[in-house]
Amino acid sequence: MAAVSLRLGDLVWGKLGRYPPWPGKIVNPPKDLKKPRGKKCFFVKFFGTEDHAWIKVEQLKPYHAHKEEMIKINKGKRFQQAVDAVEEFLRRAKGKDQDLTIPESSTIKGMMAGPMAAFKWQPTVNEPVKDADPHFHHFLLSQTEKPAVCYQAITKKLKICEEETGSTSIQAADSTAVNGSITPTDKKIGFLGLGLMGSGIVSNLLKMGHTVTVWNRTAEKEGARLGRTPAEVVSTCDITFACVSDPKAAKDLVLGPSGVLQGIRPGKCYVDMSTVDADTVTELAQVIVSRGGRFLEAPVSGNQQLSNDGMLVILAAGDRGLYEDCSSCFQAMGKTSFFLGEVGNAAKMMLIVNMVQGSFMATIAEGLTLAQVTGQSQQTLLDILNQGQLASIFLDQKCQNILQGNFKPDFYLKYIQKDLRLAIALGDAVNHPTPMAAAANEVYKRAKALDQSDNDMSAVYRAYIH
Repeated sequence: MAAVSLRLGDLVWGKLGRYPPWPGKIVNPPKDLKKPRGKKCFFVKFFGTEDHAWIKVEQLKPYHAHKEEMIKINKGKRFQQAVDAVEEFLRRAKGKDQDLTIPESSTIKGMMAGPMAAFKWQPTVNEPVKDADPHFHHFLLSQTEKPAVCYQAITKKLKICEEETGSTSIQAADSTAVNGSITPTDKKIGFLGLGLMGSGIVSNLLKMGHTVTVWNRTAEKEGARLGRTPAEVVSTCDITFACVSDPKAAKDLVLGPSGVLQGIRPGKCYVDMSTVDADTVTELAQVIVSRGGRFLEAPVSGNQQLSNDGMLVILAAGDRGLYEDCSSCFQAMGKTSFFLGEVGNAAKMMLIVNMVQGSFMATIAEGLTLAQVTGQSQQTLLDILNQGQLASIFLDQKCQNILQGNFKPDFYLKYIQKDLRLAIALGDAVNHPTPMAAAANEVYKRAKALDQSDNDMSAVYRAYIH
């Protein structure tokens, strides 16, 4: 795109990260806000939100010249409201020989800066989204003096919508820039288990201003308070989350010595985010409720990177009131959450999701090895897949793992095999065939026998080459 001359006061479309272009106006930044070093950028105030950001010039387009183009590709309700705000702004100013100004937010004095990734205007299919430019910043609003509350990520403004199925979804608002900020609950939060997923979740809870007390068998978490036992964490916190590896670990955490159950009193809340079977989570719910506690299951779909980025998908079931009480926590850790009804439903849905994912991963590995033994280029196969209907971040990342021989765990192979096993048992319980999952399970079992348990699930590839 040819360079366009922009200046103070211009209306523009600003591209922030991997989210759709958003209408805004180039304005003067607050005096105490320094311009990032590096490439030329402008300070933009976005319409329909309270967001401001330094945007690099190549991420900006003139508003009027590209209005029709942007309206065609963006149909979200919030996006339309932002466009309407621009048009109303223009109507009010029409005929007036004055500089157009957007009313200043009352919270502007609370703005603080944080790092934000820079992305190309039109990324290619093969190009993963990554934090490429440490000089690109966005600036956020805060209505408190607590620094931790100022990490309101621009990708994480959420809304609640009712579906026809009766489930509730907390979703990213049209995948646009944030329209406001997350207000952390004033409840004391506990978290048990700081593994691949739990560590990232706790980091995001802290960044969003939550008060968190943690317990883990082997490690502490910087910025969080440390509980000596699970029982102590539960007894001192209002809502305690847990994320552990399997059904046995989940039961031991609740029923074992100095376990969760010993800290449960009437009104105490327990949210199990582990991926387990429905029978296990139902048993845990019963013992928690029998002590006067409240219970919610909330397993998460994602991996370590998505956990770190606060972009998990949360599947919840159980106490609906507790689900709503966890709103700010779920917004901090995930991009979407669903309420699925009674206890057990989330466990079943999570196993089905992971069954599909695990089977797909095994098929990817099978295809790459078949390409190799028939004299075809594995890289070319990936390039072809990335140009077709199967193109996805998951496909590209896992294939890259295999091509580079890098199996650093993002989702442990042993855990996806566990989920496949539990999904097959779920099918058996209702006499439903799961032959694809069963076949994939055998391949993962072979990979485990080759000492791949603690590698990433993509290491299932090694089951085909040994």
